Amino acid sequence: MAVSFRDARAEDVAALVAMLADDPLGQAREGDDLAPYLAAFDEIAANPMHQLIVGETAGRIVATCQLTILAGLSRQGAKRALVEAVRVVADLRGQRIGEALMAECEARARAAGASVIQLTTDKTRTRAHAFYDRLGYSPSHIGYKKPL
Repeated sequence: MAVSFRDARAEDVAALVAMLADDPLGQAREGDDLAPYLAAFDEIAANPMHQLIVGETAGRIVATCQLTILAGLSRQGAKRALVEAVRVVADLRGQRIGEALMAECEARARAAGASVIQLTTDKTRTRAHAFYDRLGYSPSHIGYKKPL
């Protein structure tokens, strides 16, 4: 299946939120009011270090993620890329769309000068773990989160 990737637009937000909500974890975290998502979109779009990416086929949004380029002092001042909120619509999973999305992220990260790409995934997402393993990602660190 041919998927093209582009930067998200404000009119895409409802479709992106639907993808975020379409799993057991997302159902508990996401809401119906688009106002906070649109405000977040505006903030993401205004910062050149953030890229909200969508995958599209036949006019339908079928994938999304957020890529952020971070400057840092470690690794001799290296830039790193952070991938968040990777999603593919449920009825098209298993068709290598996620693989193409991650390849797009890697290409954009390299173009931005990043020397490493990283992500976190929930411990319960065992299918995602197998997916990232297959793509060459290594579970090399332990991640921690704390609600504020």
